[in-house]
Amino acid sequence: MEPILIDGSYGEGGGQIFRNSLAYAAVMLRPIKIINIRAKRRNPGLRPQHLTVLNALAKITNARVYGAEVGSKEVIFKPREIRGGSYRFDVGTAGSISLVLQGVLPVLLFADKESSVEIRGGTDVSWSPPIDAIRFVLRRGLELFGASVDIKVIRRGHYPRGGGIVRVHVEPVDFLRPIELLEQGKIKQICGISHCVRLPDHVAKRQANAARRFLEEKGLSVNIDVEYYPPNKDPHLGPGSGIVLWAETTANALLEGDALGERGKPAEKVGEEAALELYDQIVKGGAVDKHHTDQLIIFMALAKGVSKIRSSEITMHTLTAIHIANKIIGAKFDLNGKLGEPAMLVVHGVGLMRARL
Repeated sequence: MEPILIDGSYGEGGGQIFRNSLAYAAVMLRPIKIINIRAKRRNPGLRPQHLTVLNALAKITNARVYGAEVGSKEVIFKPREIRGGSYRFDVGTAGSISLVLQGVLPVLLFADKESSVEIRGGTDVSWSPPIDAIRFVLRRGLELFGASVDIKVIRRGHYPRGGGIVRVHVEPVDFLRPIELLEQGKIKQICGISHCVRLPDHVAKRQANAARRFLEEKGLSVNIDVEYYPPNKDPHLGPGSGIVLWAETTANALLEGDALGERGKPAEKVGEEAALELYDQIVKGGAVDKHHTDQLIIFMALAKGVSKIRSSEITMHTLTAIHIANKIIGAKFDLNGKLGEPAMLVVHGVGLMRARL
């Protein structure tokens, strides 16, 4: 079978095209050739976290791979089977664990048996979903598809030291159910986690307090857990902080906001940023926020039936994800809305069934 050709410079031209393309190729057992990888980034080509996704999927699918090295702008990937089991992957830097998970999760759902995966790298780093958004929001979305995924954070990792450890258990499915998230419902409360490591505990507390003040002024009930470690019991490699907030609603909406601490950035500003991002997605009226809209695309595209969601905001990431899903597996999309605006998205999934031995 001739490899499907994907131009990595399409749309936002970043790592998302690479990860999604590999995941579709792996789960469908289709050979693929990806060119111009991350062409629109300052440092184009594969970075360590992208190489980790490639090597992870190569191992899971017993694939033949060409171009698997840092800096490579072209990769050929030829998967042969999907094997569950026990795996361990190490980014080797503070590269995002969450982005590695985005690549391997859809594939492991269709493996021949359950899987246990340990990934080392960054849990809370820039330009990627924090691990708490994956385990408290995306995981809840996966349950709607009928998927059972357990995610445990053993140790957090921040830029530049990394050292985070996440363990994931994935039960395979025979197929993914379609989902329908059209109504936001009533907000029962805002939940969250504010954390800091290798820093005084007041950092996490101030982040939480600032977020709480902002949201309570909007009339919302707020419950934010605070995570910190005494100096003599802190196992982390370097300092870092962050906060993740999400809405619990009567209609199971997926609405989340987050922010990371930085040197010289007041903790209060970190908390307010996360609260503002969440509140902005809420007032736009969607049932799925802008980040989770593009993360759900691959699961809706593979599902058996028609999925419908109302997104708070369509991003370029979403449009890119739609393009890749249509090009590689032929999933059909009806999008009623424009870039940067709320929209209704209807996805006609291909109904992938898990191969049985």
